[in-house]
Order: sequence, then structure tokens, then C-alpha cells
Amino acid sequence: MTSFGLSLPDYPWEAMAPYLAKAAKHPGGVVNLSIGTPVDPTPKLVQEALASAANAPGYPTVHGTPALRTAIVEWFARRRGVADMDPQNVMPTVGSKELVAWLPLLLGLGAGDVVVRPTVAYPTYDIGATLAGATSVAADDLDELDSGTRARVRLVWVNSPGNPTGSVRDAASLAALVDQARSVGAVVASDECYAELGWGDWDLQRGGEAVPSILDPRVARGSHEGLLAVYSLSKQSNLAGYRASFVAGDPAIMANLVNSRKHAGMIVPYPVQEALRVALGDDGHVQVQKDLYRGRRERLLPALTGWGLDLHQSHAGLYLWCTAGEDTWVTIDRLADQGIVAGPGVFYGLAGAGFVRVALTGSDERIDAAVARLGTDA
Repeated sequence: MTSFGLSLPDYPWEAMAPYLAKAAKHPGGVVNLSIGTPVDPTPKLVQEALASAANAPGYPTVHGTPALRTAIVEWFARRRGVADMDPQNVMPTVGSKELVAWLPLLLGLGAGDVVVRPTVAYPTYDIGATLAGATSVAADDLDELDSGTRARVRLVWVNSPGNPTGSVRDAASLAALVDQARSVGAVVASDECYAELGWGDWDLQRGGEAVPSILDPRVARGSHEGLLAVYSLSKQSNLAGYRASFVAGDPAIMANLVNSRKHAGMIVPYPVQEALRVALGDDGHVQVQKDLYRGRRERLLPALTGWGLDLHQSHAGLYLWCTAGEDTWVTIDRLADQGIVAGPGVFYGLAGAGFVRVALTGSDERIDAAVARLGTDA
């Protein structure tokens, strides 16, 4: 009998079931800090925008309404330092994960082609390569590759700020990677969905520098050729349930993506496009949410280090990347004893062994519960 179905690896989070069960037995209830799903309310103005656009009997446009594309361009200029973008070169997507998974296929990649992703990375970059029949290789610099592999690179994924590590590439580092990719004719796709959540030297509201985009003039150097920026409002605006994201960059690639997605029916619903447009135009709610995360981070970080975890990177984003100098699963089990669930570093590649990822996406009450438990067990 013919076998049907893709040969993809099992979804890794299924392995967390016994640790979730153990944590749930804690008398104070589970504190699940393993997955970065927002828990705070979607801003009211965004909910109202969605509701006001609910009468949508016709098919929406794949490319996005002109008003939405204008809002995206204005947002890039205001928040990301990327001015004079053409609204033709932006497009909404059904969440950023969808684009990450399908981009290699939509770019026409296949057998023999190489997709480069960060050494510690979100698993969907590998899945995207697999769906296209390409080969995924872990590297943070193309100079790490042998000459034969480097010659076959067609797509380079950048994730800055990074998930799970919270690492940030400065403009010079991004520019150097762009130069490497252009030298072999590869596309650079930058997953930037945590860019508004910088801390320390990258905390714009506390005197730091804004996290740079791949389309930043210091990086792109006068041309968006071969460059794509991917962004999501799931984190900054609590819109994970809306699947409200977008991609922008190289004019030729964008035109091809729009055409391919028309054929495939990959369309963001019109009410979501309107909600996305309104959210992009309001910076106030983004600051409110960042302040909430900052407070949670400032309470949780010392509790984790006091418990014996060493912090690595974690310069931006919604996660604290930590190690106790032991096997990942030992740390996960010890945290579960306290009713706390964290993400196993081994889910993010071989280089994640020994690490755990602790999310800031618990409510204030749950974060405070975790802090209390870690202090008791220190």
C-alpha cells in the first residue's frame, strides 16, 4: 500500500507531558513558562478594529489593502529606521511561523540547496527546509561552512533578537552576513518579531540602542536586493490569536511571493488586516506591554540566578536562556518539582544542550508565584 504523509519529526513539545503532569501536582498550581504565548489582553482598540471590519463578504486581497501596506511602510520608518519603502514591497502573512515554514518552497528551493539557520534556533527553520526538500545547516556565519556547502547556500535565516537565546546582532554583524550571502547569491531572511523587546543596551526606552533590522540602511547599504524582513505582532501587541504578521524587502522576491500566494490562497482575512493596520499605528499599547514584560523580567531574573541558573545572552525578547551546568532534562525535572515548567534547550538544536528557556509570558500573579517558589528552594 502506498504510504501517504510527510516524513516530519514528531512535534517536540509532546515530550513535555510528564513534566507538565508533575508540575501540575504542586499545591499552588502550575506556573507554565515553557511557551511564549501572550497571556495579557489584546488591546481594546485592536479588538474594536477587528469587530468594525467583521462585515467582510468578499475575498480579501493577498497583497494586503493599500491602507495596510501604507501602515506597514510608515511603521518601518517610525520604529525600525527604514525610510522610503515602496508599499508594493510589503505583504501581510498568516502569522510569521507560516512564512518561516513555507518560504524555502516559495523561493523555489529543492534538493541540493542549503538553508542556513542559527546554531541555536526555532525548529521551524529546519522544517521549512525539509518541506522544500532542501538541506538545513546550522551556522551563525557562512565562514563556518566548507566551500562546497557554502556554494550551495540559497537562503540564510537570521533571528535577531533570537529565540530562544535572546541574542542580538548589531548593524555591523548583520551587514557582514549580508555581504557573505550576496557573495554566493543567497537570500537573507530576518525573523525580527522580538525587535521591540530589547533590554539593557538594546532597551531604547532606557537609553539603549534600537535593535537593527536587516533592512536598516547601515545593513542593506542602499539596496534591499536579496533581503527579507519578517515581523509579527503576536508578541508586541498580544495578537498571537489573530495570526497578524508581514514580510517586506526585495522587490523582485516580494512580487513573486505575492503571485505564488495568490495561487495558493494564502490570504490574511480582511478583519485581521484591519486589526493589523490599527495596531501598527498605535505605539502606546506596545510600550505598555513592554513595561509589563520588563517588570516580570526584573523580578524573575534574580530569582532564577539565586536558584543556581546562569544567564546567557538574553539581551532581548521574551525569554531567559539559562543553564545550571547539568543535563537539560535534570533542570527541567527540578523545576517541575517546584511546579514550574520551562522549555528544554535541546528543542533548539545540539548547541542548546544543558540549557533551559524560561518565558516571561506568565501573568504577574504566576510570575510572582515562581519567584516565591525559587526563593524557598534556593
